[in-house]
Amino acid sequence: MGSTGIVILQLMQMPKNEFKAGLHKWNSPQIGLWVGLADPVCAEICAGAGFDWLLIDCEHGPNHVQSVLAQLQAMAAYPVRPVVRPLTGDVNLIKQLLDVGAQTLLIPTVETASQARQLVSAMRYPPDGIRGVGSALARAARWDRIPDYVRAANAEMCLLVQVETHKGIDNLEAIAAVEGVDGVFIGPADLAASLGHPGNPRHPDVHEVIQDAIRKIVGTGKAAGILTPDETLARRHLQLGCSFIAVGIDIALLKKAADDLIRKFKES
Repeated sequence: MGSTGIVILQLMQMPKNEFKAGLHKWNSPQIGLWVGLADPVCAEICAGAGFDWLLIDCEHGPNHVQSVLAQLQAMAAYPVRPVVRPLTGDVNLIKQLLDVGAQTLLIPTVETASQARQLVSAMRYPPDGIRGVGSALARAARWDRIPDYVRAANAEMCLLVQVETHKGIDNLEAIAAVEGVDGVFIGPADLAASLGHPGNPRHPDVHEVIQDAIRKIVGTGKAAGILTPDETLARRHLQLGCSFIAVGIDIALLKKAADDLIRKFKES
């Protein structure tokens, strides 16, 4: 019997953003790891460790759109939830990252509510925003195999804004109040520098500002997040109400393991 010549196109469902859904589970914070090595194998190793989310860093890590894509693909086989931090909040860069499959972005150095509103618009398709439509070319839409992607995508996009300057802290509650901002992330290192304590995010004055900021974010009903490799401090921030927190950095973990290993032999 010959072939009928019928081709069946496999349609797919819109991927649910589990990270975004988890932000509202206040009694179950999401524990994450910073991923800065810019390598899909390293990202996959971390993806299998059991963290709730991994942050692919393009601001201080040597990443670009294609390396982000490779890491998203490496993580896809695991239940971990990827978050991408772009170099800047550039509208066109946001469009590219969303098209390769990122659903959650952490935008650095957000200082005003108007800037936050612009970022919300960049994350959404018209008429709700200005995201360019190119789903036939986009991994995010599985190259148009998700038939309702353009209509359903906005609801699954998650915007985290990073407040890390004195100006941002002054405008914190106004930034958090912007509709479409899902969470506010405090950047301790840059904030410390902006407050006059470069290289010392544990300074008592900085620590006080951070704690007050977390309380204010939680008070607005938005999710609060932070990067804190110090376990004691991380647990303190969780007690204050952080619902997503990164507790380590892949580079720092590798560096410490390498230093500890060679020290055992050199010192003996």
